[in-house]
Formats: sequence, structure tokens, C-alpha cells
Amino acid sequence: MRTRQSIDDKRWAIDDERRTRVKAKVEVFLKAGVLDVQGKAIEGALHGLGFGEVSSVRVGKTIEFDLGGADPAKAEADVKAMCDRLLANTVIEGYRVEVG
Repeated sequence: MRTRQSIDDKRWAIDDERRTRVKAKVEVFLKAGVLDVQGKAIEGALHGLGFGEVSSVRVGKTIEFDLGGADPAKAEADVKAMCDRLLANTVIEGYRVEVG
């Protein structure tokens, strides 16, 4: 049986863990000069719907997650390493990182 103290201790531990986590947001996009096939398809569809003023459509992706640790500089370095190793194909894609 749980005591009131053990429940409170667990609640404090969860609150401490949330405080030591940072939010990360990564935006991945094709580099300039790389043909964006999805962007071209969307642009054509928008033109077909009567939005002829639309041009230069580019499609990317946004990845958001929580990351443990209270040091924002280390978190940003870790997220950049994640991008270089997995989240972006750095041959044809660039990325922007926000940590906070």
C-alpha cells in the first residue's frame, strides 16, 4: 500500500524531471538548388485550384521532442548531432534547431 509520503515523493520526482527537460524543435528543408518534387506538385495543385499567384513552393518537415538535461548548450549540440546522424540527409537537406 502506498503512503501519502511515497505518492508526494513520486510527484516531486516527476516535477523535477520535467524541470530538467528542454523542448527541441528541428526544421529540415531541402538545400537551395535541390529540386523539390513535392513542392512542385503542391504548386501545380494550388494553380489548379485558382491560386495562380503562388510560386516557389518548398516542402520541409518539423520534428519536435523533449530532451533531458538542464544545459541548453549541451542540448543544442546533441540535437545538431542527431540531425547530422539521422534527422537530416545533409547531402541534400539543411536544418534549423531551436532549443528552449
